[in-house]
Amino acid sequence: MSRTVSSWILSSARSSIILQGKGRWYSICIPNRNKNKWKLVFSKTCPYPAGSCSLDRTFSFPKAFRHTSTEEHFSFQLSPAQINDMLRAGELTHRTLDLNGKSMNSVLRFESNQLASNSPIEDRRSAATCLQTTGMMFGVFDGHAGAACAQAVSERLLHYIAVSLLPRHSLEEIELAVEAMKPVRPILQRHRHPNDVEYQEISSQYFENLRVYWQHLLDLDTEPGFSLEEAMICAFKRLDSDISLEVQAPQENELMRNIALQVAFSGATACVAHIDGVHLHVANTGDCRAVLGVCEEDGTWSTLPLTRDHNAYDEFEIRRLKREHPRSEEKTLFVNDRLLGILMPSRAFGDVQLKWSKELQHSILENSCDVEALNIYQYVPPNYHTPPYLTAEPEVTYHKLRNKDKFLVIASDGLWEMLSNEKVVKLVAGHLAELNMQKSPLTFKKPVNLGYMHNLLLRRRSKGLASLDQNIATHLIRHAIGSNEYGEVDPEKLAAMLTLPEDLARMYRDDITVTVVYFNSETIEDYYRNH
Repeated sequence: MSRTVSSWILSSARSSIILQGKGRWYSICIPNRNKNKWKLVFSKTCPYPAGSCSLDRTFSFPKAFRHTSTEEHFSFQLSPAQINDMLRAGELTHRTLDLNGKSMNSVLRFESNQLASNSPIEDRRSAATCLQTTGMMFGVFDGHAGAACAQAVSERLLHYIAVSLLPRHSLEEIELAVEAMKPVRPILQRHRHPNDVEYQEISSQYFENLRVYWQHLLDLDTEPGFSLEEAMICAFKRLDSDISLEVQAPQENELMRNIALQVAFSGATACVAHIDGVHLHVANTGDCRAVLGVCEEDGTWSTLPLTRDHNAYDEFEIRRLKREHPRSEEKTLFVNDRLLGILMPSRAFGDVQLKWSKELQHSILENSCDVEALNIYQYVPPNYHTPPYLTAEPEVTYHKLRNKDKFLVIASDGLWEMLSNEKVVKLVAGHLAELNMQKSPLTFKKPVNLGYMHNLLLRRRSKGLASLDQNIATHLIRHAIGSNEYGEVDPEKLAAMLTLPEDLARMYRDDITVTVVYFNSETIEDYYRNH
């Protein structure tokens, strides 16, 4: 990266508009490759003392490569090996195989990765195989105002969905085992990255609240139970309700009380896919996104979006909120394309500041410990009259998989801000075609000038770097932050984006989490052949 470009990055960042108060940035102008957007930013300081439950156990950039914006001189130079180490730190790959080494599942494999911008990263992901029912689940969770809510939702939501899908006799069997203090047969097999963390200190409380939920399902006395769509909606809403109630319940343990406060007063959007044979359900709350890659009969690729971004740019969301609130509030529901001028997504877990009454917020925070130390900012926006303004209820999409449906991409908005749906599908399709194959040599055009030669070299170098990626999620992240005007990875730009100072990185890119699920075309073909 030239000194000119690095100097521009620093000078533009330092001259951005910053409104500071009580140690937090309230709003900050974020240069974006598509447009400038105003973003509400809270301090990310970890609230827990050393030795207690900490969010810092998630993977992050190696400190040797990171800087602060107060440094006058720093290098954007990274070796290819260093770039790859940073990009691949969060890689996760899992292939579904039976005892014969073959996959009879409609999911052939999945590949996932994360890249942090915030420190610590606020995104989370989950993947699991259902053990007492059929199918697999994949989730991406985008946290805001800290990582606490995304962390809790990533740990708990798939269990709530799995419990919602269990038949009555299975719920009774689990309840009897718990009452008798016997081992409970697991309902999920989680597929984790070694650096994925859990709230070990509060897991017992999470289990007890999950138990209360399945006891509630038993009390309903309904058979055959929920449809998959109903199960996903009920699970989303119930978990968000539990997050709200847990912080209101008396709690003697200060650490658990602080975690509950952090979870409730931060927020997270969520996108979860449930795949069972040819049946694909996607539940979405917020602005994560799921896109299907479709290979048409003529060999061309097309995209099939399975979610809508729930924000001020979506007409359906605007109309929904207007229906739910008095006409006198129509002009204040969205201010500067944000819900009440504060939040970009219009659906999310947590964020009780936009769900509770003013009185309840005041009561909870007044009786809490030092909320300032927990980075919880008590702020009631103007025109806050008829809460709740925010919901965690998901929009569920059903799609019956076809032989031409080849893969599903679920990602946080950090990816979609950089790459379009079509570009993402094109990159995955190209990766499928070119992985482990020799790149065709680049040819020269005549006449040859110095500028043309330079660009040709950049393209050759970028292709060499990109071809190393075995994990498709890494390939997408590499292109998201390092693509040039040719759509190829510029190694110098990539190095600059990876070595941006910690306090400036969020101004140029968001946390990125990507999970790509590949479908087993043979299994899908067999289904239609047998049915």
